Amino acid sequence: MTKLLLKLFVKNHKDVANDQVRESYGKLSGIVGILLNLLLAVGKIVVGVLFGLISVTADGLNNLTDCGSNAVSLISFKLSNKPADKEHPYGHARIEYVASMIVAFIILMVAFELAVESVNKIFNPKPMEFSWAIVAVLAVSILAKLWLFAFNRKLGNTIGSTLLKATATDSLSDSIATTVVLISVIVANYFKIALDGYMGCLVAVVIAIAGINVLKDTMNDLLGKSPEPELIKQIHDRIMSYREVYGVHDLAVHNYGANKYFASVHVEVDADVPVMESHDVIDLIERDFAQNTNVELVIHLDPIAVNDPETKVFRARVEQMVKSIDATCNIHDFRMVKGVTHTNLIFDVAVPYDCKTSLLDVKQQVEDQVRSWEDGDFYAVVMVENQL
Repeated sequence: MTKLLLKLFVKNHKDVANDQVRESYGKLSGIVGILLNLLLAVGKIVVGVLFGLISVTADGLNNLTDCGSNAVSLISFKLSNKPADKEHPYGHARIEYVASMIVAFIILMVAFELAVESVNKIFNPKPMEFSWAIVAVLAVSILAKLWLFAFNRKLGNTIGSTLLKATATDSLSDSIATTVVLISVIVANYFKIALDGYMGCLVAVVIAIAGINVLKDTMNDLLGKSPEPELIKQIHDRIMSYREVYGVHDLAVHNYGANKYFASVHVEVDADVPVMESHDVIDLIERDFAQNTNVELVIHLDPIAVNDPETKVFRARVEQMVKSIDATCNIHDFRMVKGVTHTNLIFDVAVPYDCKTSLLDVKQQVEDQVRSWEDGDFYAVVMVENQL
């Protein structure tokens, strides 16, 4: 069904890197969600009011707010596709994250209002009528919401959309909530136990948890979460595929919306090669990324002594020493400066964020070990920093 809808309503639906295609995905999700949620809301509210079921009515109101969430999604995809301008030089794609936050707050608001109504129903219970129409409406709603969950999850994963993944999560929580309501209706009819208000509270909790999860994921995107390891590896391997490159470090990746990355990196090249030749290679790499990936890359050129035997020996020695302190650490920008009384070994140590050894301990151990070498008077001029 999802593939059929994509073929019918999204032109070139496989070209997910295209901004227009992404917008069409969002538009399709929004329209399908609005229509389906509107039908479910009308059915539940009518049945809930006719038979005096607060949990069913509340579930219908939840579907009605989902229409609002879908409308927010629809608008955000349109706005996020606006080109960059003077005020927003990196584009408007982060509007999608703001929209996800709005969806999260709508979900939490519904959960709060439902909880209030349900508690009131517990303390002021009213008789309810049973009808198979209630069961039918709720059963259809569960199936529809499960399909909507799968539909939005498929679309969200395909285009890497936080907003569509949040919408999918909302649909899944809705199906769980409706299942709880259905169970309460059946139990109340056959066992004469008034669970309507209690189940309403349970539904409110389920909805609130979904809202908190969506809010948490969106906050991570807005705060600037670490890029996926696969992306880091792809950037690293693509740069290292150039034979003129000897090393890559200080990679920083910034996300300005789904599939919109800006990155900076230091690239090590042979110091004996004329700077204009090395600069030409750097330009080629940056152009390669701009034309063939979704990463806008800026490169800082780091010349290193590739052909000096003594420097190579001491670099390997220092690298082995740093690995003995913590195997996850690496060195870069290694240089030797010989003086009359001593030799400075100048280098940086890259420490992963999940390294168990603190930056201060790494620095202290490096300096102490270099000073302890007995074959010369060496000092470590070292910069220790966290890196991806």
